[in-house]
Amino acid sequence: MDALKLEQPAENTFSHVKEGDTEFVSDGLRDFFLYRDLGIAKATGGKVIAQLVRANKPPEAGTGWHRHTADFHIVIMLKGWARFMYEDKLTLVEAGDCVHQRPGVVHHLFDYSKDMEYLEVAGPANFGTVEMPGPCEVPAVTPWKPDPPRG
Repeated sequence: MDALKLEQPAENTFSHVKEGDTEFVSDGLRDFFLYRDLGIAKATGGKVIAQLVRANKPPEAGTGWHRHTADFHIVIMLKGWARFMYEDKLTLVEAGDCVHQRPGVVHHLFDYSKDMEYLEVAGPANFGTVEMPGPCEVPAVTPWKPDPPRG
């Protein structure tokens, strides 16, 4: 009986997460970003994760060179912009853009706007991140301008 249970596909359930149902939190992969879980990992039994990622602190060193152990990974920029190095290619990802990060691609998110927010969808939900040596130099970041005084 237990062997039969192991062969069952992961559960797929209906999920509807409204704004305000989950909050942006700082306990994600990077401390300079905030993450908001959209309930997809739970609904798909861990097959897929969907989360919103938002800038929290100004860019300094960025993510560093890394790759993910994911079978599927896309980034859809909702607000602002981010500059990535995908291997040795500089890529500006702006609001409305979608990037498919092929499995194993070495990359570095090194610069982003204060209002950057993107939707990240990856599978499996518990994908890993592996630090990698960089294939090239990374351009300088764009410093954030201070907010104008209110009043």
